[in-house]
Amino acid sequence: MPASRGELFAGVTVAIVTPFAAGDIDWPGLAELIEWHVSQGTNALAPCGTTGESPTLTHDENEKIVAFVCEKAAGRIKIMAGTGSNNTSEAIRMTKAAKKSGATGTLQVGPYYNKPTQEGYYRHFGAVAEACDLPQVVYNIPGRTGSNILPETMARLADKYPNIIAVKEATGSLDQASQIAALCDLGLLSGDDSSTLPLMSIGAIGVVSVVGNIVPQDMMALVRAFQTGKNAEALAWHRKLFPLCRDMLGVSTNPIPVKTAMKLLGRGSGEMRLPMCEMDGAGEAKVRQTLVNYGLLG
Repeated sequence: MPASRGELFAGVTVAIVTPFAAGDIDWPGLAELIEWHVSQGTNALAPCGTTGESPTLTHDENEKIVAFVCEKAAGRIKIMAGTGSNNTSEAIRMTKAAKKSGATGTLQVGPYYNKPTQEGYYRHFGAVAEACDLPQVVYNIPGRTGSNILPETMARLADKYPNIIAVKEATGSLDQASQIAALCDLGLLSGDDSSTLPLMSIGAIGVVSVVGNIVPQDMMALVRAFQTGKNAEALAWHRKLFPLCRDMLGVSTNPIPVKTAMKLLGRGSGEMRLPMCEMDGAGEAKVRQTLVNYGLLG
Protein backbone atom coordinates (compact mmCIF):
# COMPACT_ATOMS: atom_id res chain seq x y z
CA MET A 1 0.00 0.00 0.00
CA PRO A 2 1.49 3.41 -0.93
CA ALA A 3 2.26 5.84 1.88
CA SER A 4 -0.45 8.41 2.51
CA ARG A 5 0.22 12.12 2.60
CA GLY A 6 -0.93 12.20 6.24
CA GLU A 7 2.18 10.59 7.74
CA LEU A 8 2.91 13.88 9.56
CA PHE A 9 0.31 12.87 12.14
CA ALA A 10 0.77 9.11 12.11
CA GLY A 11 0.50 7.60 15.58
CA VAL A 12 -1.41 9.05 18.52
CA THR A 13 -2.55 12.64 18.62
CA VAL A 14 -4.25 13.41 21.92
CA ALA A 15 -7.23 15.76 21.78
CA ILE A 16 -6.42 17.52 25.02
CA VAL A 17 -8.97 18.93 27.43
CA THR A 18 -9.09 22.63 28.23
CA PRO A 19 -8.70 23.05 32.00
CA PHE A 20 -10.84 25.74 33.60
CA ALA A 21 -10.71 27.48 36.98
CA ALA A 22 -13.70 29.53 38.11
CA GLY A 23 -14.85 29.87 34.52
CA ASP A 24 -11.52 31.05 33.12
CA ILE A 25 -8.81 29.09 31.34
CA ASP A 26 -6.46 27.48 33.85
CA TRP A 27 -3.16 28.39 32.21
CA PRO A 28 -0.90 26.70 34.83
CA GLY A 29 -3.06 23.58 34.53
CA LEU A 30 -2.74 23.65 30.75
CA ALA A 31 1.05 24.00 31.05
CA GLU A 32 1.11 20.94 33.33
CA LEU A 33 -0.89 18.94 30.77
CA ILE A 34 1.58 19.80 28.02
CA GLU A 35 4.59 18.85 30.15
CA TRP A 36 2.94 15.58 31.16
CA HIS A 37 2.34 14.61 27.54
CA VAL A 38 5.90 15.50 26.59
CA SER A 39 7.12 13.25 29.42
CA GLN A 40 4.80 10.46 28.23
CA GLY A 41 6.19 10.63 24.70
CA THR A 42 2.80 11.48 23.16
CA ASN A 43 3.18 11.93 19.40
CA ALA A 44 1.06 15.08 19.01
CA LEU A 45 -1.49 17.27 20.78
CA ALA A 46 -4.74 18.66 19.40
CA PRO A 47 -5.86 21.66 21.46
CA CYS A 48 -9.25 23.33 20.91
CA GLY A 49 -11.04 20.32 19.49
CA THR A 50 -14.29 18.75 20.66
CA THR A 51 -12.55 17.43 23.78
CA GLY A 52 -11.15 20.90 24.38
CA GLU A 53 -14.71 22.31 24.49
CA SER A 54 -14.08 24.51 21.47
CA PRO A 55 -17.78 25.47 21.11
CA THR A 56 -17.57 27.37 24.41
CA LEU A 57 -14.25 29.07 23.64
CA THR A 58 -14.26 32.51 22.10
CA HIS A 59 -12.21 32.86 18.94
CA ASP A 60 -9.78 35.03 20.90
CA GLU A 61 -9.42 32.30 23.55
CA ASN A 62 -8.91 29.71 20.81
CA GLU A 63 -6.03 31.69 19.35
CA LYS A 64 -4.49 32.30 22.78
CA ILE A 65 -4.70 28.61 23.73
CA VAL A 66 -3.07 27.51 20.47
CA ALA A 67 -0.32 30.10 20.90
CA PHE A 68 0.22 29.03 24.51
CA VAL A 69 0.38 25.33 23.65
CA CYS A 70 2.83 25.97 20.81
CA GLU A 71 5.03 28.12 23.05
CA LYS A 72 5.09 25.61 25.90
CA ALA A 73 5.60 22.66 23.57
CA ALA A 74 8.65 24.44 22.15
CA GLY A 75 9.00 22.01 19.27
CA ARG A 76 9.11 18.96 21.55
CA ILE A 77 5.75 17.63 20.38
CA LYS A 78 3.64 18.19 17.26
CA ILE A 79 0.60 20.43 17.48
CA MET A 80 -2.59 19.85 15.46
CA ALA A 81 -4.46 23.03 16.29
CA GLY A 82 -8.24 23.02 16.23
CA THR A 83 -9.09 26.04 14.09
CA GLY A 84 -12.30 24.94 12.40
CA SER A 85 -15.55 26.90 12.33
CA ASN A 86 -18.94 26.96 10.65
CA ASN A 87 -17.93 30.42 9.39
CA THR A 88 -15.28 30.11 6.69
CA SER A 89 -13.74 33.52 7.32
CA GLU A 90 -13.35 32.73 11.02
CA ALA A 91 -11.72 29.39 10.22
CA ILE A 92 -9.27 31.20 7.94
CA ARG A 93 -8.48 33.78 10.61
CA MET A 94 -7.81 31.18 13.31
CA THR A 95 -5.78 29.02 10.92
CA LYS A 96 -3.54 31.94 9.99
CA ALA A 97 -3.10 32.69 13.69
CA ALA A 98 -2.14 29.06 14.33
CA LYS A 99 0.51 29.24 11.63
CA LYS A 100 1.91 32.40 13.17
CA SER A 101 2.04 30.64 16.55
CA GLY A 102 4.03 27.72 15.11
CA ALA A 103 1.44 24.94 14.91
CA THR A 104 2.44 21.84 12.96
CA GLY A 105 -0.96 21.60 11.30
CA THR A 106 -4.64 22.23 11.88
CA LEU A 107 -7.79 20.25 12.58
CA GLN A 108 -10.72 21.55 10.52
CA VAL A 109 -14.11 20.35 11.73
CA GLY A 110 -16.90 20.16 9.20
CA PRO A 111 -19.08 23.28 9.45
CA TYR A 112 -21.76 22.56 12.02
CA TYR A 113 -25.42 23.55 12.28
CA ASN A 114 -25.61 25.28 8.89
CA LYS A 115 -25.31 21.86 7.13
CA PRO A 116 -23.53 22.76 3.87
CA THR A 117 -24.04 20.92 0.62
CA GLN A 118 -21.14 18.82 -0.64
CA GLU A 119 -20.17 21.75 -2.88
CA GLY A 120 -20.27 24.01 0.17
CA TYR A 121 -17.95 21.66 2.06
CA TYR A 122 -15.59 21.59 -0.92
CA ARG A 123 -15.47 25.37 -1.17
CA HIS A 124 -15.12 25.83 2.60
CA PHE A 125 -12.13 23.53 3.08
CA GLY A 126 -10.65 24.72 -0.21
CA ALA A 127 -10.85 28.34 0.90
CA VAL A 128 -9.02 27.54 4.14
CA ALA A 129 -6.37 25.54 2.25
CA GLU A 130 -5.83 28.36 -0.23
CA ALA A 131 -5.61 31.02 2.48
CA CYS A 132 -3.00 29.20 4.58
CA ASP A 133 -0.54 26.48 3.60
CA LEU A 134 -0.49 24.75 7.00
CA PRO A 135 -1.21 21.00 6.73
CA GLN A 136 -4.92 20.48 7.23
CA VAL A 137 -6.79 17.51 8.73
CA VAL A 138 -10.48 17.45 7.85
CA TYR A 139 -12.61 16.35 10.81
CA ASN A 140 -15.77 14.51 9.77
CA ILE A 141 -18.13 13.93 12.69
CA PRO A 142 -21.74 13.91 11.44
CA GLY A 143 -23.09 13.11 14.91
CA ARG A 144 -21.97 16.56 16.03
CA THR A 145 -22.23 18.60 12.84
CA GLY A 146 -25.51 17.20 11.48
CA SER A 147 -24.12 16.38 8.03
CA ASN A 148 -21.68 13.95 6.42
CA ILE A 149 -18.74 14.86 4.19
CA LEU A 150 -18.88 12.22 1.48
CA PRO A 151 -15.83 10.26 0.25
CA GLU A 152 -16.18 11.80 -3.22
CA THR A 153 -15.87 15.27 -1.67
CA MET A 154 -12.80 14.18 0.27
CA ALA A 155 -11.29 12.90 -2.98
CA ARG A 156 -11.99 16.22 -4.75
CA LEU A 157 -10.26 18.08 -1.94
CA ALA A 158 -7.28 15.71 -1.93
CA ASP A 159 -6.90 16.05 -5.68
CA LYS A 160 -6.73 19.86 -5.68
CA TYR A 161 -5.19 20.81 -2.32
CA PRO A 162 -1.91 19.11 -1.36
CA ASN A 163 -1.94 20.71 2.09
CA ILE A 164 -5.13 18.80 2.95
CA ILE A 165 -3.30 15.76 4.23
CA ALA A 166 -5.69 13.62 6.26
CA VAL A 167 -9.20 13.02 7.52
CA LYS A 168 -10.19 12.39 11.10
CA GLU A 169 -12.90 9.79 10.53
CA ALA A 170 -15.59 9.83 13.21
CA THR A 171 -18.51 8.51 11.18
CA GLY A 172 -18.26 5.02 12.68
CA SER A 173 -18.42 3.58 9.17
CA LEU A 174 -15.68 1.24 7.98
CA ASP A 175 -17.30 1.35 4.55
CA GLN A 176 -16.92 5.13 4.33
CA ALA A 177 -13.30 4.97 5.48
CA SER A 178 -12.63 2.22 2.93
CA GLN A 179 -14.15 4.35 0.17
CA ILE A 180 -11.91 7.29 1.08
CA ALA A 181 -8.85 5.04 1.03
CA ALA A 182 -9.87 3.69 -2.37
CA LEU A 183 -10.44 7.12 -3.89
CA CYS A 184 -7.41 9.10 -2.68
CA ASP A 185 -4.24 9.13 -0.61
CA LEU A 186 -5.51 11.13 2.36
CA GLY A 187 -4.22 9.79 5.66
CA LEU A 188 -6.94 8.08 7.67
CA LEU A 189 -7.03 8.91 11.37
CA SER A 190 -9.54 7.30 13.70
CA GLY A 191 -11.81 9.80 15.41
CA ASP A 192 -13.02 7.24 17.96
CA ASP A 193 -10.62 5.41 20.27
CA SER A 194 -12.53 2.13 20.07
CA SER A 195 -12.33 2.20 16.26
CA THR A 196 -8.55 2.61 16.11
CA LEU A 197 -7.61 -1.02 15.47
CA PRO A 198 -10.52 -1.73 13.06
CA LEU A 199 -9.62 1.37 11.03
CA MET A 200 -5.91 0.53 11.04
CA SER A 201 -6.82 -2.86 9.60
CA ILE A 202 -8.09 -1.05 6.48
CA GLY A 203 -5.23 1.43 6.26
CA ALA A 204 -5.56 4.08 8.97
CA ILE A 205 -2.27 5.48 10.25
CA GLY A 206 -3.31 6.52 13.74
CA VAL A 207 -5.89 8.13 15.98
CA VAL A 208 -6.92 11.47 17.40
CA SER A 209 -7.52 10.14 20.88
CA VAL A 210 -9.64 11.13 23.87
CA VAL A 211 -8.60 8.27 26.16
CA GLY A 212 -5.03 9.36 25.47
CA ASN A 213 -5.65 12.11 28.03
CA ILE A 214 -5.36 9.30 30.58
CA VAL A 215 -3.29 6.49 29.03
CA PRO A 216 -1.38 7.85 26.01
CA GLN A 217 1.35 5.22 26.29
CA ASP A 218 -1.19 2.40 26.08
CA MET A 219 -2.77 3.89 22.95
CA MET A 220 0.68 4.31 21.42
CA ALA A 221 1.49 0.70 22.28
CA LEU A 222 -1.60 -0.44 20.35
CA VAL A 223 -0.67 1.63 17.29
CA ARG A 224 3.00 0.58 17.36
CA ALA A 225 2.10 -3.09 17.71
CA PHE A 226 -0.07 -2.99 14.60
CA GLN A 227 2.44 -0.91 12.66
CA THR A 228 5.17 -3.49 13.37
CA GLY A 229 3.04 -6.48 12.40
CA LYS A 230 2.36 -7.65 15.96
CA ASN A 231 -1.32 -8.19 15.34
CA ALA A 232 -2.00 -10.36 18.38
CA GLU A 233 -0.39 -7.76 20.64
CA ALA A 234 -2.42 -4.99 18.99
CA LEU A 235 -5.61 -6.98 19.55
CA ALA A 236 -4.69 -7.53 23.21
CA TRP A 237 -4.26 -3.77 23.66
CA HIS A 238 -7.57 -3.14 21.88
CA ARG A 239 -9.37 -5.49 24.25
CA LYS A 240 -7.68 -3.98 27.31
CA LEU A 241 -8.50 -0.41 26.26
CA PHE A 242 -12.05 -1.13 25.11
CA PRO A 243 -13.71 -0.69 28.54
CA LEU A 244 -12.11 2.73 28.89
CA CYS A 245 -13.24 3.65 25.40
CA ARG A 246 -16.82 2.44 25.76
CA ASP A 247 -17.77 1.82 29.41
CA MET A 248 -16.16 5.07 30.54
CA LEU A 249 -16.22 7.48 27.58
CA GLY A 250 -19.69 6.27 26.64
CA VAL A 251 -21.25 7.22 29.98
CA SER A 252 -21.95 10.78 28.84
CA THR A 253 -21.12 13.32 26.15
CA ASN A 254 -17.43 13.99 25.49
CA PRO A 255 -15.55 15.53 27.31
CA ILE A 256 -17.62 15.01 30.48
CA PRO A 257 -16.38 11.44 31.18
CA VAL A 258 -12.70 12.10 30.46
CA LYS A 259 -12.66 15.27 32.56
CA THR A 260 -14.37 13.33 35.36
CA ALA A 261 -11.78 10.57 35.08
CA MET A 262 -8.92 13.06 35.16
CA LYS A 263 -10.40 14.66 38.29
CA LEU A 264 -10.64 11.25 39.97
CA LEU A 265 -7.00 10.62 39.04
CA GLY A 266 -5.95 13.94 40.63
CA ARG A 267 -5.30 15.65 37.30
CA GLY A 268 -7.46 18.74 37.28
CA SER A 269 -10.71 19.95 38.79
CA GLY A 270 -12.99 18.49 36.13
CA GLU A 271 -14.59 21.91 35.65
CA MET A 272 -16.48 22.48 32.41
CA ARG A 273 -18.28 25.40 30.81
CA LEU A 274 -22.03 25.40 30.37
CA PRO A 275 -23.86 23.85 28.67
CA MET A 276 -21.47 21.03 29.58
CA CYS A 277 -21.85 20.08 33.23
CA GLU A 278 -20.78 17.42 35.72
CA MET A 279 -22.37 13.98 35.53
CA ASP A 280 -24.60 12.56 38.24
CA GLY A 281 -23.39 10.31 41.04
CA ALA A 282 -24.25 7.10 39.22
CA GLY A 283 -22.28 8.17 36.16
CA GLU A 284 -19.26 9.17 38.21
CA ALA A 285 -19.40 5.86 40.06
CA LYS A 286 -19.29 4.03 36.73
CA VAL A 287 -16.29 6.06 35.60
CA ARG A 288 -14.56 5.35 38.92
CA GLN A 289 -15.22 1.61 38.68
CA THR A 290 -13.89 1.48 35.12
CA LEU A 291 -10.69 3.18 36.28
CA VAL A 292 -10.42 0.70 39.17
CA ASN A 293 -10.95 -2.24 36.83
CA TYR A 294 -8.25 -0.93 34.50
CA GLY A 295 -5.81 -0.60 37.39
CA LEU A 296 -5.60 3.19 37.39
CA LEU A 297 -7.32 3.60 40.78
CA GLY A 298 -6.99 1.49 43.89
